[in-house]
Amino acid sequence: MKSSPALKNMVETWRIIFLGSLLVVIFFIYVARLYDLQVVQYSDWLAKSNENRTHEINLPASRGTIYDRKGYIVARNIPSYNVVITPADLPDDTGEIQTIYREISNLTGIPVNRGEVSTSDPYVPCISDHGITEIVTYGETTAPYEPVKITCDINQQIALAIQENASTWPGVGIEVVPVRDYPTGSLTASIVGFLGPIPAIDEDYYRTMGFVPNRDKVGYAGVELYFQNLLAGVNGHRVVEWDIAGQILDDLVPPVSSTPGSSIVLTIDTRLQQAVQSILADEINDWNRALGEERMTSGAVIAINPRTGEILSLVNYPTYENNRLARVIPAYYYQQLISDKRNPLLNLAVGAELPAGSVFKLVTATGGLNEGIVTPEEIIKTPGKITVTERFYANDPGRPRDFVDWIYRTRPEGFGQLDFVHAVANSSNVYFYKVGGGYQDEVDPGLGICRLGTYARALGYGTLPEGYAGLPAGYSTPEIELPDVASGLIPDPTWKRINQGESWSTGDSYIVSVGQGYALATPLQVLLSAATVANNGKLMAPTILYEILDSEGNIIQPFMPRLRWDLTVDPVIQSYEDNTIRGCQLTGKMKTVEPWVFDQIRTGMRLAVLEGTLKSIFTNVNIAAAGKTGTAEYCDEFAKAKNLCEPGNWPSHAWTVAFAPYEDPEIAVVAFVYNGGEGASVAGPIVRRVLEAYFELKSADSTVIP
Repeated sequence: MKSSPALKNMVETWRIIFLGSLLVVIFFIYVARLYDLQVVQYSDWLAKSNENRTHEINLPASRGTIYDRKGYIVARNIPSYNVVITPADLPDDTGEIQTIYREISNLTGIPVNRGEVSTSDPYVPCISDHGITEIVTYGETTAPYEPVKITCDINQQIALAIQENASTWPGVGIEVVPVRDYPTGSLTASIVGFLGPIPAIDEDYYRTMGFVPNRDKVGYAGVELYFQNLLAGVNGHRVVEWDIAGQILDDLVPPVSSTPGSSIVLTIDTRLQQAVQSILADEINDWNRALGEERMTSGAVIAINPRTGEILSLVNYPTYENNRLARVIPAYYYQQLISDKRNPLLNLAVGAELPAGSVFKLVTATGGLNEGIVTPEEIIKTPGKITVTERFYANDPGRPRDFVDWIYRTRPEGFGQLDFVHAVANSSNVYFYKVGGGYQDEVDPGLGICRLGTYARALGYGTLPEGYAGLPAGYSTPEIELPDVASGLIPDPTWKRINQGESWSTGDSYIVSVGQGYALATPLQVLLSAATVANNGKLMAPTILYEILDSEGNIIQPFMPRLRWDLTVDPVIQSYEDNTIRGCQLTGKMKTVEPWVFDQIRTGMRLAVLEGTLKSIFTNVNIAAAGKTGTAEYCDEFAKAKNLCEPGNWPSHAWTVAFAPYEDPEIAVVAFVYNGGEGASVAGPIVRRVLEAYFELKSADSTVIP
């Protein structure tokens, strides 16, 4: 048999060498990559590995409670019950799962199936509209060991029913979370405010503070906002090890417990608050019914202890229901509030800048006496009107302009002549025109806008200039513990040139002297000026904070009245070279107010009750009160829309401020009614009724047996 020939290698040698070299290169690439991953990048991958197996859980802190001065709760935490399902703990049997879903649906009203979770319709706990199946499926695909919320804020009876079935419904549970509750609701909403979700614009800030967006809530208004950091406390945290499915295996470090927020006690008395709210609403509604139209649309009342600065009551009309905003801020309700032209979300008492009218005459009176413009005994002619040559610059030939008294329509002859206390009591415009702007040889010179401004700021109006009495620039005199406090406006020649494009005129000084023109104030500022007069020149810092308590109820900050300044002792009145229209020329000197000045003003305010503008309002009232009325003409966008801004017949706001007892004041009250007309007839009864309510409550407290 013939043997076969030997096999021959048909592959060329260079190919074998190339293939071998390629394998060697690939091998070294893998070795280099493994070296890079396991040696060079070891620390980075180790950190990522630890990051994947560790998880930090943020533990929410309990928010502090808010009380009134008598210990009544005005803001607290109450339990809210959420239905949750942990997908990993559900039974394996699909039929059993569906049975659980149907029974939960029967109890809660959430359908078993409704709408797929998608990018266009994402799942948002407690808000989105999905069925139980879709919510659980979403949870199973994201974090099966994390409970997902099926429905939130169910009533306690349903929560108990679900808890009773916990043994037969594996994976189903009740999550108890605190929500904010406001027992006094709209009564204190303007003061307390409400909570809301962390705004997107502030998310980074709150993250640095340890808060969790879409879970934690923060203050949106009132003291809930102002004392946010104090009330919120400090969140705690756990660092745990978990597996790829999200199941917690162990704590890697000892947990850090959350620190509960502090509680605060307000100076407000909710009993007085209730009385004031009823009085304000009753008076406005009664007047509107009598007029046959809703003419008086809003108002505010504030009561303060002039000796300590404690705000005893602060009421706005209209207000809002903060309990409707406590859990979720309903879009329809929020839209309703912001579209309301009366602006119920505005804290009108501290945030509205308004013409003050004749209540501002307390400033003109203080400056006029202290600067020697007039003396208490001096008799000033007070006809129904005066004509003044209005000038805008030194050599301006001027033009005549009439300035009328409020009594001119019924008594064209005016008051005839008045001394100081009777000018205050009768609120004579002509008298204070002359004091503020001067008049011929009778009152020469007048106080002038520069000196008017410094006395106004000393009594609580406006914003203080840089370095004023050692205070920082832009320091607003009210400085109360509420957000969005307005500063008002005390104009001067520089302000007018910048904002109005013209020089200050003599007529500008006249109208500011009676609280009109460019001057604007908040109700709180008006009240502060009267409280300072009542308190013999001592301006107390207004406050709504009485005490701060720790989580155990112990006092950690007691109430301490803060004296801003005593005008009879502290030299905070600025001195000027002149009071001409060319501008305010400071001399650098400061002065005080003579104590007798406030004695004279208080006497005039007492006469207003006994025989002046408030006589008819306080008839047969056994309260030794002193007060001042104000009727402030205005022409804003709402008046223009109703064609009310008729020349010489503008609509007017109603003001009244009063304090009692006259000899030793313990309460001062201001009332403001938008478009209220005459101050005495509209705001006066409100103030009188508030004073009566205060002393009735005081009498009731004194008769309570301990």
